[in-house]
Amino acid sequence: MKHVGDLLAKMLLDYEVDFVFGMPGGQTTALHQGIARLAPRIEHILVRDERSAPYAADAYARLTGKPGVCDVTVGPGATKLTDGIVEAYNASIPMICIVGELPLDWVTLRHKGVASQGFDQQGFFQSISKEVFMVPSVTALPDIVRAAFRIATSPRPGPVVIIVPHDVMDAPWDDSQVIPVDKRCIQAPSSRYRPEDAELQRAAALIAKARRPAIIAGGGVHASGAAELLTAFCDRVQPLHVSSLSGKGSVPETRPYAAGVLNPLGSAAAIQLIKEADLLIWCGSKASQNTAMNWTLPLAGQANITIDADPTEHGRTFQPTVALCGDVRATLAALDGMVSATPKPEWLARIAEVKAGKQRGLDQEKASTQLPIIPPIVMAGLAARLQAEDVVISDASFSAGWIAQYIPATQSGRHFLYARGQGGLGYASPAAIGAAAVLQRRGGRVVTLAGDGGHAFAVGELATLAQNRMRVVNIVINNGTLGWLQMWQEVFFEDLRKSVDLAVGDKPDFAAAGTAMGLLGLKVMRPEELDAALDAAFAHDGPSLVEVMIDPRATPIHSFRRRMEDPNPKAPVRPGTVYELRQWKLASEL
Repeated sequence: MKHVGDLLAKMLLDYEVDFVFGMPGGQTTALHQGIARLAPRIEHILVRDERSAPYAADAYARLTGKPGVCDVTVGPGATKLTDGIVEAYNASIPMICIVGELPLDWVTLRHKGVASQGFDQQGFFQSISKEVFMVPSVTALPDIVRAAFRIATSPRPGPVVIIVPHDVMDAPWDDSQVIPVDKRCIQAPSSRYRPEDAELQRAAALIAKARRPAIIAGGGVHASGAAELLTAFCDRVQPLHVSSLSGKGSVPETRPYAAGVLNPLGSAAAIQLIKEADLLIWCGSKASQNTAMNWTLPLAGQANITIDADPTEHGRTFQPTVALCGDVRATLAALDGMVSATPKPEWLARIAEVKAGKQRGLDQEKASTQLPIIPPIVMAGLAARLQAEDVVISDASFSAGWIAQYIPATQSGRHFLYARGQGGLGYASPAAIGAAAVLQRRGGRVVTLAGDGGHAFAVGELATLAQNRMRVVNIVINNGTLGWLQMWQEVFFEDLRKSVDLAVGDKPDFAAAGTAMGLLGLKVMRPEELDAALDAAFAHDGPSLVEVMIDPRATPIHSFRRRMEDPNPKAPVRPGTVYELRQWKLASEL
């Protein structure tokens, strides 16, 4: 006898879901049987901790454009989803979270866990998702699934939670019924629209008038599938191009007009050049605190064009000179035909000059032979071995800066994944599960980078990588401390050092832990050992882990570097005493 678990699995398959990431529970076993009956057209990948499931689904969604799907049981499974759901919500990643539940009519028994594992799950998820559905009946489930995919993929994409009571999930289902799905909602964005011609013409005139135009590309470029179109536009107009971390790869950073990632831990050339631009075009970027350099951008006199599908983003932190509300790809396609601007030789010469000056310093660091090892030489080794189909996943904190500055995006497209919706540690290994599942069918390998602190959050997922023979090269740069926090304490709190040290002698040994879990584990102590270790890891037909012992004083954050290099630093001012609500800025004209 077929049951609702079969119905749900069949609908996921009809929405072209390849993988579901999660952990089974008693209340969701019917779903797992349904998936098993449809395998290998749809597969379930077991994670070792429910916290990892939405991160794996997140990476799957970023690489395919389709909603990532994860599943957990009622209670403790549900509460562990929060980090990944908030990441997807803030980063606009389409996701479907299937959550088990106690029987539907046990309403009063959910209170304070009177019935095992019960609590108000619907209320719990309400503030961190686009929508939460409690399935009231078998009859209602198909329409709820259709609504969930429609909401998850519609602008602005995000996570939707479907809570399925146990008695509904296990109920019989007549599989002779034909249950339709909405094919428009297989991939995000499910709908595209563009601004009116009058606004596009205003923007085109502004671009033509600018002497030093700049494009700031965000993750919305990738979400819209607009990277190739943006690259073609930039090749023709040749503005300064910088990106957010999530927008890395929106244009190849090897282009002469591209200056890299704009972020306090990003490209020094990008940080300098963006101040010299007279027009900022925010393309699929929400002008967040980091990309807008603590909201110092736009500077006085800089005109602004905003391109975003979400009408609420236009004017959030400043008044745009021209607001283009529409899908990024559709808007760029319409704008491209109206823009008559040509490259500005003086601006391009200035971009080349600044980039060359900053590159000399980067090259010196990448050639370093100092002990302890500094991360730039590790990044140089990775960059030399990456292939076109590979995907790089960054954990939070310093790892993001090392990748941003020292591993250039050599092609357009989403080949770099960053957890910037929330910026939480522990993203890289779980995300590698979702990315590797995609690449097993597409080709290529996954490379992760994490500090020892971030890697420890989800070290158990190494077993998931080993179980599934996933081609993942995990790089752990071990400085024995929570580096960002240690430096924050040192700089702003009179050399405080409290609860930031992680090492106990020469332990933990992450290479040995990787070996114990079925990976090829390698440890690098000296620069001359690095090449052989990376060669072995990249050649390995399965997951590997390279632990590199690095200098605990190394940091990609420019302000920390300046502070530590200053022989006479000023007395620190604690940041919490000087924060101010950023000033909303009026539009400027050229």
